[in-house]
Amino acid sequence: MKIGDKLINKVKEKITIHEIYRQPEDQITITVDRNDLPETVRILYYDLGGWLSSMIPNDERQINGNFALYYVLSMEGGKMTPEDELPQDEKCWITVKTFIPANDPTFPSVTLKVPAAVWYEREAYDMFGLTAIGLPDPRRLVVSDDWPEGLFPLRKDAMDYRHRPDPVDHKDEPEAKFLKPEGAGVLDVPLGPLHITSDEPGHFRLYCDGDTIIDADYRLFYQHRGMEKLAENRMNYDQMGYLAERVCGICGYAHAIGCIEAAEKAIGLEIPLRAQAMRVICLEIERLHSHLLNIGLACEVTGNVNAFMHIFRIREFSMELAQLVTGGRKTYGNVVMGGLRRDMTGTEIKKSLELLETIEEQTKEVWEAVMDDKNQVDRWKGVGLLDKQVARDFSPVGPNIRGCGFKRDSRYDHPYDFLTQLDFEIPTENGCDVFARETVRYRELLESVSIIRQCFEMMPGGLTVIKPQTMIKPGAYAIGNDEAPRGENIHWIMHGNAQKVYRWRCRAATYNNWTSLRYQFRGNTIADAALIVCSLDPCYSCTERVTVVDINSKKTKILTYQDLKRYSQSSKNHPLKNM
Repeated sequence: MKIGDKLINKVKEKITIHEIYRQPEDQITITVDRNDLPETVRILYYDLGGWLSSMIPNDERQINGNFALYYVLSMEGGKMTPEDELPQDEKCWITVKTFIPANDPTFPSVTLKVPAAVWYEREAYDMFGLTAIGLPDPRRLVVSDDWPEGLFPLRKDAMDYRHRPDPVDHKDEPEAKFLKPEGAGVLDVPLGPLHITSDEPGHFRLYCDGDTIIDADYRLFYQHRGMEKLAENRMNYDQMGYLAERVCGICGYAHAIGCIEAAEKAIGLEIPLRAQAMRVICLEIERLHSHLLNIGLACEVTGNVNAFMHIFRIREFSMELAQLVTGGRKTYGNVVMGGLRRDMTGTEIKKSLELLETIEEQTKEVWEAVMDDKNQVDRWKGVGLLDKQVARDFSPVGPNIRGCGFKRDSRYDHPYDFLTQLDFEIPTENGCDVFARETVRYRELLESVSIIRQCFEMMPGGLTVIKPQTMIKPGAYAIGNDEAPRGENIHWIMHGNAQKVYRWRCRAATYNNWTSLRYQFRGNTIADAALIVCSLDPCYSCTERVTVVDINSKKTKILTYQDLKRYSQSSKNHPLKNM
């Protein structure tokens, strides 16, 4: 019996499955009738221990005359108790696929049975015009409020990737619709549009009774950059990796790995062991500098600037480590199909091991000092509670879910390549609050140091890259996954002709954390709001500056945030006119 067969047989007892398709052995797709879609996802999610990792709408009218939906579930057990977990050799990915006729682009909403689907189904309408019948919250999610009606960007025949709809005059701009609770005396407190701990755009509305938050709503996607549209049918896979790492300024390496792994898994490409080990090292370096960043901000936002400065001083060592491994403080431009572009020398490995000692020792010292500060601990404890059942219903990821006691981690549930040779723990805490989330991050810092050290000590010799010899079959698809600092990243790629991408779905970790945030606000004071958002460690996918390259003259110019802001406000004195 193959992996996943036991679970699929249980689904067959209640649902007719039309087709079973395996990509890699542990990634299985079952095709069901669209009317059976909600119940199939519910059975896998609640009865058989699945978590919703992604949902991919796809325009396959050129292939089979239909649209299609793919609900990707990580089958690992519900984990509400330690016993409620699948054995390691039974964990797998099961994708529920259904076709949506082109002349009737509707489907029954899964959200009514699995709340975690709500954002995915809102996005399916925004980008493809696929309507989830019965969806409790059908508001726009991704496209702007003044986006033209009936224009669905990811339909293959909708628009060229360079097309920009004409902006609506400011006086005619529609207002975003916020869900406001009923009742007299409810105060409406806006938070944002720039968040104080992240300097990134997110419009939050806090609904308060006096100083207490009773509910919240938020509008995001102000910096949606259309990267999926940019890649499809135009880029090869190495170019895709370079684009994927621009998703995030913190965990860009994790996105590059997720994207390239999806392509490598589609052809069963096994990269050299040395490259596998170095990829793990880079992923853990990202965890080091990201977790130190978040713990520092969680101190700074509560007034503990002294701890913030010490933590950022330690963070510099992690950036130096990144430079030794990849050649740059930021790990960009290193991942390609078949391995890595850069190898390490013995001297660099020796220096890296010395840096790890420093990071480990000083992190422990600073954390101990933070824990001795009763005021700091009191500001974190009992704040931003994420109820365990809410967490189970919405499939959050990363320290956000592990702070609720769930042992969910892509490195543990779906290990691959060099990860299978390493010994590491998955820290969990049961407090469900800010304190629990920051404690998980601290413990993960020490685990990351241990993982990197093991990789250096076990570092295999040989090549860091091989040239793929197998052509990717058009229509094949696969999942690429990794555990970024903020949680599980999922990249789903369907391959097209000429070794180009037909459909790329990038689901960043924070996407799965936003939907349960409103529950974490409730019952807290306004003063805690910024801290609660900070403890989520949200990624808004910002880019504060951009380097413009004239490919003809080879000249470059860096535009800063201030340059762009000034030009967007005045539309005068074009910043590139003298380039």
